[in-house]
Amino acid sequence: MEPMFFVMAILGCGDGNGQCTDARIVPTHYTTMAQCRAALPTQLAANTDVPFPVIGADCRRNGVEMAQAVGKPRNRG
Repeated sequence: MEPMFFVMAILGCGDGNGQCTDARIVPTHYTTMAQCRAALPTQLAANTDVPFPVIGADCRRNGVEMAQAVGKPRNRG
């Protein structure tokens, strides 16, 4: 099972930041959301070739996320 990590999506947007769509996913994996957010300015500067009038970026969770049961299971019978 692969661990949880964060990726950065480069977004292409119309004028006025309307209707943004994913243009690409940066291949770097970040271990925390804070690391991903710290890299936003650098990655935006490195991805200015996206053919949209406005570009943006978004950090997202990726990988497997497990739910943890808390307390006793209820008897449904």
